[in-house]
Amino acid sequence: MSQSGKAVKLQVKNDLGFFEIRLESIGGLGANVAGKILTEAAIIGMGMNGAGFASYGSEKKGTPVKAFVRICEADQKVRINSPVEEPHVLAIFHEALAKSVPVTAGAVPGKTTVILNTRKTPGEARDFLKLQGGKVGVVDAMEVAMATGSRVNMVMMGAIMKASGFLTWEAVEEAVNDQFGRKYAALMKGNLEALKRGRDEVKFQEFPADGKYPATPFTREEPKLGYENAPMGGAIYSVGNMRFKDLSTSRTGTIPCSTSTSARTAASATSPARTTASRGSGGRTARPEGRDGPAGDRLPVLQGVPAVHLHLQVRRPGARQGGGTGHGEDHRQAEVPEITTGRT
Repeated sequence: MSQSGKAVKLQVKNDLGFFEIRLESIGGLGANVAGKILTEAAIIGMGMNGAGFASYGSEKKGTPVKAFVRICEADQKVRINSPVEEPHVLAIFHEALAKSVPVTAGAVPGKTTVILNTRKTPGEARDFLKLQGGKVGVVDAMEVAMATGSRVNMVMMGAIMKASGFLTWEAVEEAVNDQFGRKYAALMKGNLEALKRGRDEVKFQEFPADGKYPATPFTREEPKLGYENAPMGGAIYSVGNMRFKDLSTSRTGTIPCSTSTSARTAASATSPARTTASRGSGGRTARPEGRDGPAGDRLPVLQGVPAVHLHLQVRRPGARQGGGTGHGEDHRQAEVPEITTGRT
């Protein structure tokens, strides 16, 4: 990616001279990558200065992710690395976040443009987010991503480009190519189409601060437990070890499930269980009938689960390396019954 020699002047910036973007997302939607691409597009592609970074927990799909982009003119140094509190563009990648995360905190009417991934109209989005006022943009990023074979982050980046007023198509396109062109060359056409549709299909509407909803100032979240009040031994107070429990966008795919009892019975007739055990040079073999083990436990028939073969080797203290003679080593080998695959 070649650096542009033409310096760009920011028409909108805060008191410190920065144009700031905050991305509120759910893990798996690509907000972290989107922030990196936008930062590189401005710095390398447009000759500006800035910084981009993200904040997330255990990198699990479905957990909250924040990404921050801070852009300034080329002759200004970046001497601040705190999270973006009052952004010029606030992009919310999934509307379910608003139920549990204060995603609109720091949105200032007349300064912040809020972009929401939703099927709602701008007026409905404003009521859903309970915004005090300001410019609201909506785009159905999920639908566009599915139609183009791309991801939500590409669509949202197109909408952010339009809201920013200074990010150029050429710079963002080149940054996207640098990020994905070599590794995912076959997906580039869909990615660029999603980027373009996000820029073209986002709809904006301005709302006055009419007192319908109160302001939501930015506040730093404080953990419930700390070194002064944490129970002995530590405690995980969020169920499932996640900060929030909304996994609506990551619940994809199928869950392996058992077939009916009759199907299991039929499968057992064609795949009898075998269990072998050998000890030293003298072996003994046990072959239970059917698929029931000695305790009468019936193995489930799972979808897509292949046969599993285990080999357990237990070495006693003082055992020698090499072939087992039955004196110093104990070998046990078990062949687990094959689990019939099938679809329900």
